[in-house]
Amino acid sequence: MSFRALVTDKGADGKVASGITELDEGRLPQGNVMVGIDWAGFNYKDGMALSGIGGLVRDYPHVGGVDFAGRVIESTDERYHPGQAVVLTGWRVGEWHWGGFATRARVNADWLVPLPKEMSTRDAMVLGTAGLTAMLAVNRLKSEEIKPGDGDILVTGAGGGVGSMAVLLLARLGYKVHAMTGRAELTDELKALGATEVVGRDVLAPTGKKLLATRWIGAIDSVGGAPLGEMLKQIHTGGCVAAVGLAAGDGWDASVIPFILRGITLAGIDSVMQPFEARMAAWDRLSTLFGFGVYERMVREAGLGDLVEISKDILAGKVRGRVIVSPKG
Repeated sequence: MSFRALVTDKGADGKVASGITELDEGRLPQGNVMVGIDWAGFNYKDGMALSGIGGLVRDYPHVGGVDFAGRVIESTDERYHPGQAVVLTGWRVGEWHWGGFATRARVNADWLVPLPKEMSTRDAMVLGTAGLTAMLAVNRLKSEEIKPGDGDILVTGAGGGVGSMAVLLLARLGYKVHAMTGRAELTDELKALGATEVVGRDVLAPTGKKLLATRWIGAIDSVGGAPLGEMLKQIHTGGCVAAVGLAAGDGWDASVIPFILRGITLAGIDSVMQPFEARMAAWDRLSTLFGFGVYERMVREAGLGDLVEISKDILAGKVRGRVIVSPKG
């Protein structure tokens, strides 16, 4: 049987190009569960893979898509049965293993999570890797005993998927959220998600100082780079920063002073290799906490044929919220 896919290939000249084609199921990589894909997500990593940058893809031709949701077609693993709704994020799918930009995928059962009964496959991809990451980051702040009454929380990159979802989740838990974005036109959207204040990138402009007046008890940071270094100087004593991304780079001029004088914590969030139990707990929490109706204004639907152009936009920081992909469209 054949299936539809967006196939990315590299020519002899080293240039990467993508096109929609029909493939035989025999082309799918090895795995013990076949999934019929209803929806995939489109993430920053997907933009990199379709553009051939970052070295994410090992072998060509390749089918990208780092997250997807659908229903099991066949399984040799007793945990999954035909018709069961499942979601997949991480595990290098869409990078080292063919992913969600197709109507079918064959994967390892250990990579899947059964969808909570309250959640549709579309809901799952509105959330996707971004929602899982945001939930893990919020959970980490809570585990560090950061409570809503302790002070304001900063969310950087608030116009993107992880950032906008973190704003919504924190607000629904009662936190006062400062949403940082370089796109002032998103102010109304971010306030609708629950941000108490929308701030520009200037709040983390370079100062050259080792320590600054405290401003936030915690933060969820998808920016990294120099802004992260400035943020750490402004975290209250005992506060915590959950680091989830590196849009501004992977390094900064670090100082131990905020750590030894204020006892702050810098916590890394890895959503790619999270164990099953942590994933299941996060998806269950999202199914009851996330406000899908409120977030719908931040969702854009696309088909496989739209993704090459969207990849340019996401790499340029022009995509807001989440792009979800119908592989049949």
